[in-house]
Amino acid sequence: MEIDLKTNLSQSAFAFRGYNVTNLGRSRDLLTHSAYGPTVEKYLRRGSRICSDITHRRVDLVDRVRKQRETSLKTYSDAISLIVSMELAQLDLLKEFFGINYHEANLVYGYSLGEIAAVIAAGVHTMEGPLSVLLAHANEAVELSLDVTLGILFSRGPELPLDEVHRQCLRINSEGRGIIGVSTYLSPNSLLLLGQRDTVDRFKQRLREVLPERIYLRKNKHRWPPLHTCIVWERNITNRSGMMMHTIPGGFEKPKPEIFSLVTGDVGYNHYNAREILRRWIDEPQKLWDAVYATLVRGIETVIHVGPQPNLIPATFERLRVDVEGQTRGSIGMRALANIIRRPWLSSLLPSRTALLRAPLLRHVILEEWLLSQEVK
Repeated sequence: MEIDLKTNLSQSAFAFRGYNVTNLGRSRDLLTHSAYGPTVEKYLRRGSRICSDITHRRVDLVDRVRKQRETSLKTYSDAISLIVSMELAQLDLLKEFFGINYHEANLVYGYSLGEIAAVIAAGVHTMEGPLSVLLAHANEAVELSLDVTLGILFSRGPELPLDEVHRQCLRINSEGRGIIGVSTYLSPNSLLLLGQRDTVDRFKQRLREVLPERIYLRKNKHRWPPLHTCIVWERNITNRSGMMMHTIPGGFEKPKPEIFSLVTGDVGYNHYNAREILRRWIDEPQKLWDAVYATLVRGIETVIHVGPQPNLIPATFERLRVDVEGQTRGSIGMRALANIIRRPWLSSLLPSRTALLRAPLLRHVILEEWLLSQEVK
């Protein structure tokens, strides 16, 4: 079913993606599009210039996109610039060709790097400001990632006991053989851990001793910059980034639309505090679940996913949809009971958080796919 984005804008939320192991998506199709191409190229050129100025090497994002040369951890700076450039370009295309003004949306949020793009798109800072700060420390973040492992901690039973998770992280850290910490709260029954050296393995070994049954830890094979954890303290990145944030222009406009920050877990951006929130963005965990719940509570009907091939936020909503449908299918009888047994974390929330029942009703739009599906004169 075709979704009229303009009609539903006041009941829509924009969700910006963050860094991933693949970052091109349909960018080449947008760049080579007969109508969209010039606008996309303009943003890629701008992102290239910013990245080149900070990294002191020639960066050509237009050439990278045109030739479909995927980014990697070695080209993390290029990936940062590419993602932000394409997210801003997609919003500009919406307004230029379809008269859809992003600023009239109900809500906006972004996962990790996506929050930086959201702050720029909402008119708080220019692209050159926060993006330059991130690029200035990108190489150090990559260096820190070389001995860091990502672990996905999840439960097939109750909610995760967060106090115990934090306690075990601190116990491992106190042994002086590497740092581990929570980087993202995905849902009440899942989160992401980032740990140096063998800390994720040690956490997994102690899992059965200190955490309830049906809680599991799965390691990811890729390397990830350890942002949103205290691992960045090793290079003093938080304070140095904070100092740089205080010297960039802008930051005195209240964002429009409201930005739900995954740092604070609320719509806390005002006329002057963007610098402080973005400083905290460096080392504090991402509260993705809070943004998901806020989307449902506000009565949002459509979530528009911005950026090249969005993955984490759509996947999080999809898991919630499946769980809610499974939980509520059949109001009585053994089937309902079996569903409750499988999802006790969800059944404990539904009585007090009935907004979760709206998850299956949400409509999701992948913006790059939507743009490419439209007829443009």
